[in-house]
This record gives sequence, C-alpha cells and structure tokens, in this order.
Amino acid sequence: MWRSLRPIGRSDASGGYRRYAWTGADAECRLWFQAQAEARRLDYEVDRNGNQWAWLGDPARGDAVVTGSHLDSVPDGGAFDGPLGVVSSFAALDELRARKVSFSRPLAITNFGDEEGARFGLACVGSRLTAGQLTREKAYELHDASGITLPQAMETAGYDPAAIGPDPERLARIGAFVELHVEQGRALDLTGDPVGIASAIWPHGRWRFDFKGEANHAGTTRLVDRRDPMLSYAETVLAARREAELAGAVATFGKIAVEPNGVNAIPSLVRGWLDSRAADQSTLDTVVTGIEKAAREYADRHGIDLDVVRESFTPVVEFEHALRDELGAILGATAGKSLPVLGTGAGHDAGILSGSIPTAMLFVRNPTGVSHSPAEFAAEDDCVAGVTALADVLEGLACR
Repeated sequence: MWRSLRPIGRSDASGGYRRYAWTGADAECRLWFQAQAEARRLDYEVDRNGNQWAWLGDPARGDAVVTGSHLDSVPDGGAFDGPLGVVSSFAALDELRARKVSFSRPLAITNFGDEEGARFGLACVGSRLTAGQLTREKAYELHDASGITLPQAMETAGYDPAAIGPDPERLARIGAFVELHVEQGRALDLTGDPVGIASAIWPHGRWRFDFKGEANHAGTTRLVDRRDPMLSYAETVLAARREAELAGAVATFGKIAVEPNGVNAIPSLVRGWLDSRAADQSTLDTVVTGIEKAAREYADRHGIDLDVVRESFTPVVEFEHALRDELGAILGATAGKSLPVLGTGAGHDAGILSGSIPTAMLFVRNPTGVSHSPAEFAAEDDCVAGVTALADVLEGLACR
C-alpha cells in the first residue's frame, strides 16, 4: 500500500508532496482509496462533501466504529501526515481479518477531503462541512490563489458542489471515530514510546494581516519619502516571535503575498498570514492581541494602513475522556503498561468532529519531530506498532 501511494503528487524538485484538494494528484489519491476499499470487498461511497468512505457492515445501525485520516498535503509536505492514518486503517482491518475476529458493530475507513487547507486557505473543509462548522455560503466564498472557487474546483473534478453542507445523517451513523496520525513533535521520542494517545488539541487559528503602503521606484525614492509596508510586516514577524516566547505559545508567519512583487519596486501591499496556537484560549488571545497591537504601532509609524482579518479558528478540543480512557485500558492491557497521553498543537479532523461524536487519536512516534516537510519520518517498526495498536483498539471497540 505504501509503495503504491507514495509516488502520487510527489515533487521531484523538493521531494515533498503537492496533493492539493480537487487537483489531479488529489484525484489519483481518491482512486487509490477506492481501489483499496474494493480490493477488501468494502462498500465504497463518497458523501455530499467529497469525503470517501469504505464500509464493513450496515452503516444504518448507527453505532459504527470509524477510523481513517486524510490524503492531501501542505505545500511540499511529508509522506506521513495524513496518509499514515489511512494506510494504517486498511492494514489494521487486514490484521483483524487475519485474527478471524467477529464484528459486533459496523466498521468504516474514511478519507476526509481538504484537511490541510493548502489550496483554499481553510483547514479541515470536508469535516467542517459535515459537522456544520462551515456553511455552504462560506464554503462557496473560498477560492485559491488563481481565483478558482471551491465549487468550481469540485465541479471540474466531477463532483456536485450544490450538495455540500451539514450531514447530520452521516454523523448519526458513527458511534466512535479513532484517528491514527504521525506525531508532529518529539514527545514520544523523548519518552521512548512508539505509540501514544492524544489528550487534547490546542486552540488555534489563522489571521491575515494586510499592510497597505505606496508603490514606488526602489532606486529613486528617498527612504524618508517611502511608505513601505514591508518594514511594518518584518517588524510584525519579529513581534510575533517575542509574544509567543513570552506566553509559551507558538506564532508563525509562514505565507506572504507581495504586490507588485518586483525586485526594483517598493511594495504597495504586503499580505502575511499568521498561524498561532496555545495550550489555552486565554493565552492564545493574549498572543494574538499583542501581535496585532505591535503591528498597528509599526504601521502607524511608517504611514501604513493595516487590516487584520481572522480567517479561521478552532477552539480547544478535549477528546472525550470516556473513549480516551477506553483506548488507554485496551492498549495498556496489551502492552502491559500505560501509554503516554499527550496534547498537540496540530489540528485534525478528529478535533473538528469531536463536537458532534466521540473521537480519539493515536500518535505514532516521529524521531525528529519534523512535520509539514519532506524530512517528516516514522520508522517502519513504529508504523507497524501503530497498526497493531489501532487493530487492538478497533477490536476492543467493534468486536465485543
């Protein structure tokens, strides 16, 4: 499975992946998922929001155990973020069949669409739509860097954008959702454990900072006559680092757009996107407020106009304690010891769905902690341990 999936959307130049929603690479990933489902004689379907499902048993029962993740990527992302969870889900089902277990509840494997938000700027679009956290109207406003809207992209890919929206009937099928994911950090490497259980997801969001100045000639305009928005932006990037360090949080300006974007032209507009995350809401508010305050002071000093827009936000997610404890009991019994329970600053579909259904997560050790990069890695033995742990959990939940 890993060998067949790995070449899809891989850039020869960077070695990373460019699997963006509703593109050719995304279509290939979807065909791969469908082939895996059909090879295992599972009932395959695509829901109204473009999420893929592979069912074993009758979903109408309403107590299904579901597992899976996503197959899309960030720009030049790693091989494991998302795909490890999908590949491991199919492998765990193979393991359960090898154990000759009897299923007492329906089981499903899913691939949620557009989890990373690399193309349209909003993460977890497929699960947000399903859970009603993203309205059809707001989804229709999403567009990529070329101006192509989400519904246009879906239609080009052969899907009906008129059908997207909340899907309570589908959520009613699910009794529990367990997502396996490569850890995006080094907590497990530090404890020496191949697998851990998630406790919570930090609150996080994305803010767009638009610094508006005046375009002019880079060689003939005196420094004192300039209204250069790049200066305010640069100072704001440094302020974000300071505010995050003071609060014990994280803040990142990782994307920028400049107009007119010429080497010999003073910019008229610098647009930067802030990603910030913290262990609690109060801390996050403090960090973002401090960054915006500093940005406005810098903008005023340089004669720059500034607009700040919050483009997305996800509050803190505490995974359901009962399900989390059940995973701990199942895996503790098989491992002979308790598994580490850890929080994360990364968002996931499981976090989005947690407000509607019981969800939980398993993490597989990442020895370097690197993620969203071609250097992302998990050792084969740890991946196998993750599959075994997921199979044990699914057996405990669906084979009583």
